[in-house]
Amino acid sequence: MRLWESFELAVRNILGSKMRTFLTMLGIVIGVTAVMVIVGLGNGMQGYVEDSFSSMGTNSLTVNITGRGSSRSVSVDDMYQLVADHPDLLSQISPTVSMSGTVKVGTDTLDSTSVTGVSEDYLSMKDYSLSTGRGIDYVDISARKNVCVVGHYISDTYYGGSAVGQSIKVGASKLTIVGVLNQIADTEEEGGSDDAILLPYSTAARLTNTGTINSYTITVADENLATEGKTAVEDYLYSVFEDEDVYHVNSMAEMLDTMDSMINVMITVLAVIAAISLVVGGIGIMNIMLVSVTERTREIGIRKALGAKERYIMQQFVIEAATTSALGGIVGILLGYALSSVATVIITSILSTSLTVRPSLGSVILAFGISTAIGVVFGYLPAKKAARLNPIDALRYE
Repeated sequence: MRLWESFELAVRNILGSKMRTFLTMLGIVIGVTAVMVIVGLGNGMQGYVEDSFSSMGTNSLTVNITGRGSSRSVSVDDMYQLVADHPDLLSQISPTVSMSGTVKVGTDTLDSTSVTGVSEDYLSMKDYSLSTGRGIDYVDISARKNVCVVGHYISDTYYGGSAVGQSIKVGASKLTIVGVLNQIADTEEEGGSDDAILLPYSTAARLTNTGTINSYTITVADENLATEGKTAVEDYLYSVFEDEDVYHVNSMAEMLDTMDSMINVMITVLAVIAAISLVVGGIGIMNIMLVSVTERTREIGIRKALGAKERYIMQQFVIEAATTSALGGIVGILLGYALSSVATVIITSILSTSLTVRPSLGSVILAFGISTAIGVVFGYLPAKKAARLNPIDALRYE
């Protein structure tokens, strides 16, 4: 018997008992759907994390020096020299000074606005661009000028889009706005990326009475060399302080890799748990195929009496089990895509994030392959039982 004839016969037997077939493959449908949605959620979470880290710069290192009372220190010039000494690993540097003073525009108080002192290279390091005005210049830093660049949200909300030349108050000091950043986030909101003020780090240090600047942002020459760049910075700081506890160097690329690994482990565990229903579905297929063998005992006896070989009988039942399982896999894939779309809408509306549940092509192919393989594996035992029936006993079966 040809494979195509066996397949046609399997389809006729399946269509002959639609409800039983549906209930048989229900476990496969649920398992494939669950695996697809979970893998799609994992892909969406991974993409969301990568986008979030990209906004912070995956090619950057953050350096914090606590000192812990050590008499040794590292100056801004020392850190600039460190970057200059490693041009193959490190690209740019910006001292960073965070300010916590009250921000006011006229009589309005901005409670969630971040205020940070940075260098003239900070905008290019973060890949920020200006909508109007100019950025922070070297002369602003050297002269400790009271100037700043504000985020797009501040300009739109408090200055009607015309912030350049206006003033804004940080603590007791009045700063002149010299530039406005282009919108960074997808949506502007209070406390978001666009609700920020950048001023010369020297000015921020003066306003906060900061003696030695202890925080820096450094970009690496190549994102793939982030680990080597981090090591170069740590080696230098250790040579100065001889104590690993007085400084911390964090790599955004390494943090992203760690987050991706955690997400992958979590999704793998959940997918394996969901895949248990595939095994349950396989057991259901084996059970129904055993019942089918019993129901078709006389049919099997007639075929064997007419000369059908054992391998043909086995082929027929294995193909029927595989077809049932494969159909369940196809239905599960379609349902998985539908539920992924629904989940995307629900997550977006509830959490107000751009997380998209998107099953990968690999997960679709794997789900279909596993569902078909389960049909073959769990259909083998009933097929073997059918192939070994004694034709005389089968013909006498009532």
